[in-house]
Amino acid sequence: MGRQKIYLEKLSTTFQIRNLLLRQALAECLGTLILVVRTYDGGFKASARCGGRTIVRMIRFDFRVSLNILSVTVYVLITGGHLNPAVTFALCLLGRERWRKFPMYFLFQTIGGFLGAAIIFGMYYDALWDRPGAFNVTGPNATAGIFATYPGKHLTLVNGFFDQIIGTAALIVCILAIVDPYNNPIPQGLEAFTVGFVVLVIGLSMGFNSGYAVNPARDLGPRLFTAMAGWGVEVFTVRNGWFLVPVFAPFLGTFIGVVIYQMMVGFHEEGEVRDRRNAEAEENLRLTSVAANDKSKEATKQVH
Repeated sequence: MGRQKIYLEKLSTTFQIRNLLLRQALAECLGTLILVVRTYDGGFKASARCGGRTIVRMIRFDFRVSLNILSVTVYVLITGGHLNPAVTFALCLLGRERWRKFPMYFLFQTIGGFLGAAIIFGMYYDALWDRPGAFNVTGPNATAGIFATYPGKHLTLVNGFFDQIIGTAALIVCILAIVDPYNNPIPQGLEAFTVGFVVLVIGLSMGFNSGYAVNPARDLGPRLFTAMAGWGVEVFTVRNGWFLVPVFAPFLGTFIGVVIYQMMVGFHEEGEVRDRRNAEAEENLRLTSVAANDKSKEATKQVH
């Protein structure tokens, strides 16, 4: 037992990363990996037929709640549990995170999505080969949609871009309301559970058109993996370059969501707190000035 402890201490000293930003980025990578594994595990089980057996279609209630409890709660103390470049972008816009975190988080969240897709691919490799058209991107037997979002037949690029903007804006408004310290915040420990329900509601109400990516890393990382794993470059060229929509539209949606929340709620709540602080500071200054004048008068009387 003593020798094992010594070995563990040596390993800890050897592999310890002292750069805080890199540690946070690694935590984001692992959190996004868990998010993608839970998401696409449920997605695979719900993808119609496999090997002649009908697999039950499920509303993804279980993984939408559990992925947030697992992914966000575990890493919230280390990184804030963003797991989504759009969330990081929103917090940078509000000045709650430094801008140097944004590219680092985006990169490692995308890597986490890539690795999560690789895990799911390995788990269900035989099942994929057991169905016709295993590596189709389009058509009735398409499987690329298990890993990344693709538009419905009715959806145009313009409508899809608008769809992602609205979905991400709604997500950001809700998340800002949940974490806003000035606006009756959610009790500590329940944030992840609440965000899970927010994502669930957005998915059920806005997921018809293209599967509500609203997370560039969750879409781009697995899409890169499918391009390398057998689906080919068609994952990027299908529907006139659809992949650009879930990568770029969420950032515009984030900006709109931040503006809406701050204009409707944030500026006013923060302003009231600022006014109270200024009033208290002025009152303290007045009392201090009165006390100083009283002491000066007493000192003058004693001199006379």
